[in-house]
Amino acid sequence: MSLMQKFLGATAALALTTGAALADPAIIFDLGGKFDKSFNEAAFNGAQRWADETGGSYAEFEISSDAQREQAIRRFAEAGNNPIVMAGFSWATPLEAVAQDYPDTKFAIIDMVVDQPNVRSIVFNEHEGSYLVGMMAAMASETGTVGFIGGMDIPLIRRFGCGYAQGVLAVNPDATVIANMTGTTPAAWNDPVKGSELTLAQISQGADVVYAAAGGTGVGVLQTAADQDILSIGVDSNQNYLHPGQVLTSMMKRVDNAVYDSFTAGMELEAGFNVMGVGNGGVGYALDDNNASLVSADMLAAVDAAAAQITSGELSVHDYMSDETCPAIDF
Repeated sequence: MSLMQKFLGATAALALTTGAALADPAIIFDLGGKFDKSFNEAAFNGAQRWADETGGSYAEFEISSDAQREQAIRRFAEAGNNPIVMAGFSWATPLEAVAQDYPDTKFAIIDMVVDQPNVRSIVFNEHEGSYLVGMMAAMASETGTVGFIGGMDIPLIRRFGCGYAQGVLAVNPDATVIANMTGTTPAAWNDPVKGSELTLAQISQGADVVYAAAGGTGVGVLQTAADQDILSIGVDSNQNYLHPGQVLTSMMKRVDNAVYDSFTAGMELEAGFNVMGVGNGGVGYALDDNNASLVSADMLAAVDAAAAQITSGELSVHDYMSDETCPAIDF
């Protein structure tokens, strides 16, 4: 069998397993899988909402290693899927290599910028949403010590932690913010055991609210916080339901909307740079029946006022990624 025959066979197999059809959109999830209860799952929810509302179908693929990235993009492009959405910053390098080879295919990447005429780059002001939940953490804390647990130690995750610490200190300048990262490799996104260990360590230092920005690792953080009867804060998806009455709120990063909007635009997807922040509903906090008893009227008033100030420009939250410094915390 020739190399081309092997490639075409693999492409056909991928199409069959994903239900791909000509011009159907496609989504490729990052490591951790589409049911990580966080970032990837938010992306999946956006794709599924589009399918439910339109009756359309889409192709999907969950990678298990970084080595699959470029091949996965090329296979969907060869199969005619359009647009192709990639969830996660790690898709940037392979997308740079692939996009120029398929000028008639539209691509969207979430959390990174790829400057190609057929790529839409969607980024979020995570520091703004994290500022709001940081305010809530400070108002809910009884010890004056709160924690942050990040996944892979990269500038993007430090942006979450920096925004969170600024929000905490805006409410309580004397508060202590403990920050830990889970690791320095992609495995840090899916290590709930390590997340649990870090949570216990922060509790031992007095933390009574812990914010997890760590993908699947955060499941361990939220579980341990609930077991130890302290509050936690979820991320990306609304994770309040995981431990009702124990998750103070979740920092909503509307990855679902980014995917939904990209699928809706279809082959008319506009290339360029798109920023989703507090002002356009891209980030915010989650309030539902699972956490309503934890969120006071004063808390809501304070965070909503801050959100309005961020939207108007009256309040500027420092972005760690602008200069890789944070005035509120040392990582």
